[in-house]
Amino acid sequence: MQTNDFDYELPKELIAHDPLEKRDASRMLVYNKPKDKVELKHFYDIVDFLNKGDVVVINTTKVMNAKMFGLCKKGRKFELLLHKPVNDDSFEILLKPAKKLGVGETIEISDTSGTTVVGTLKSKDPKSGTAVMSFDGDPQKVGEMPIPGYINKKPKDPNRYNTVYADQTGSAAAPTAGLHWTPELMDKAKKKGVVFAEVLLHVGIGTFRPVKVENIYDHQMHSEWYNVTKESADIINKAKKAGNKIVATGTTSVRTLEAVYKRYGEMRECNGDTDIFIYPGFEFGMVDVMITNFHLPKSTLVMLVSAFIGREKTLELYNLAVKERFRFFSFGDACFFVRA
Repeated sequence: MQTNDFDYELPKELIAHDPLEKRDASRMLVYNKPKDKVELKHFYDIVDFLNKGDVVVINTTKVMNAKMFGLCKKGRKFELLLHKPVNDDSFEILLKPAKKLGVGETIEISDTSGTTVVGTLKSKDPKSGTAVMSFDGDPQKVGEMPIPGYINKKPKDPNRYNTVYADQTGSAAAPTAGLHWTPELMDKAKKKGVVFAEVLLHVGIGTFRPVKVENIYDHQMHSEWYNVTKESADIINKAKKAGNKIVATGTTSVRTLEAVYKRYGEMRECNGDTDIFIYPGFEFGMVDVMITNFHLPKSTLVMLVSAFIGREKTLELYNLAVKERFRFFSFGDACFFVRA
């Protein structure tokens, strides 16, 4: 299966550069696979598609101030993106230009207030393109939120690049499907008998990286850390056994649920790293419905959606969304896909 099999044409003007004033005002493309039915709605209509006893799974990760710039002693400028902690004073990072800094050399990073943190390069991994750097202080104090490169301006309110329920800092990017939920809409769903269950997956640098191989089977995913509590595991298992729908908010929730199911055959209290790669042919064991945004052409996320509802149908729906002038990517519109 080729990477080009997951390509589609997207007019640049459909890329959303700003969040809507109201989170739940985004449009929502609904596709019910068993019924082969398509509907064009808004996210505030989502409760109409949820039933009593359904479990909506949300990822409570929060975006780090992971992007920063610094200078080495020679005066060369570097860009850093924190990926994940290695230990108390070190992070795995992306470093640009990585070839210009040697192991043992330092970078001085300052913010506009004059706060300075010094980073020392500990190691580099040319194969993965990552590096490990130790810091003499918290680098997040001199960092900024890492808005995706396809967005041409920073949001006026940085909190709009986090979900309303984000509370555990550790991601290099937001789980953007959750950006549409509001406290009021969640309360409305709960009053209908819908249950919310929290999981945690810290989104890594892989979300920024394109698939560079021709054959998708040659692509290697970066690992990401996840955590599932006993409370959430019990809620999800009970609903699954009762025949209620498991509704995953975002591909990060999908990867968490399916990674745990693949390992244990059910949900369990657990944590660890996962590099699960979901593409057509994958057998889902846990997720019945997926809430997601529209993703970049030829990305692993389009491959995941294609595994969920079929590659041809995914591209058909994406082309429909282009025709209907939906907004794409992180600040764009939503999809509600029913697999079973």
